[in-house]
Amino acid sequence: MNVQLASGTNESLAGYAESMFLSATAIYAFALVLLVIELATTRVSATAARDRSRELVAAGGAPIATEATPGLVVDDGSRRSRSERFGRMGYAVVVAGLLLHVASVISRGIATGRMPWGNMYEFVSITCAGAVLAGLVLLRKSQTRPVLVFVLVPVLALMFIAEGVLYTTAGPVVPALKSYWLAIHVSIVSIGGGIFLVSGVASLLYLLRRRYELPDGTVAVPSNGYGRLVEALPPAQVLDRVAYGTVIVAFPLFSAGVICGAIWAEAAWGRPWGWDPKETVSFISWVVYAAYLHARATAVWRKAAPYLNVLGFVTIVFNLFFINYVVSGLHSYAG
Repeated sequence: MNVQLASGTNESLAGYAESMFLSATAIYAFALVLLVIELATTRVSATAARDRSRELVAAGGAPIATEATPGLVVDDGSRRSRSERFGRMGYAVVVAGLLLHVASVISRGIATGRMPWGNMYEFVSITCAGAVLAGLVLLRKSQTRPVLVFVLVPVLALMFIAEGVLYTTAGPVVPALKSYWLAIHVSIVSIGGGIFLVSGVASLLYLLRRRYELPDGTVAVPSNGYGRLVEALPPAQVLDRVAYGTVIVAFPLFSAGVICGAIWAEAAWGRPWGWDPKETVSFISWVVYAAYLHARATAVWRKAAPYLNVLGFVTIVFNLFFINYVVSGLHSYAG
């Protein structure tokens, strides 16, 4: 039998929502293992092919195809198919985890009778769901799927923090948040932040890969774990396209979220903008991402674009945690 609290919260359904959140976290972790196996086995296959090519060339035989010698037939089907199977399984498991994750968000909303993003726990949850959705859409191809590994790592970290540190019992929100703008403003900003996470990860990996990538697309890296990781990443050009494509989607969303926040502030506080700490940092984030798009489209500043993209995501994380819990303001929980 469902239990109704005095506040009108359905306690049983809220408990199911939390269980689904925890289950989704476990499923994401399992998917991460599968995708890491794909990454490792793909790297092993490429290395084995190059080693066999060198051996045959040294013996006077015909070279075996490698990434650096396209167009030749390579007898490496078993390894590559096994790697691909792990990747496809990992991708499917991520989809299952996202469905359960979304179900937990919806269940918590039904249990509380409101939009389920009225506190930091719920906000982080929907942000992570947005990041996973963006990753599934933008990183579905085998060439870009390795990036999904590095997206799931911060997503899992945020979900562990949400459950272990930020968890808030399901219930009503404070009167100031009882507005339809909660559904519009917060959802747009959180989903935009999740997409920015994918973009920030792609730019970090781009900077890492670009440091070692040669003009022919190969990489000159040391023969250790770090070098193998760099070699397994997609080409720098592909990572740059992923980063740019995600910002193109997230920036208009974030802009709309800031505008909606200003409209809500006018209705709630009698002014659209007051340079509150969160408003100030949000404006800084907007400027940084606008500068990234400008730099990305300008030949002179293009090399600075990935650094701006990473800086933009740092400001998003800073706004999410530091401003909320350390600095006292109208939007924060400090004080």
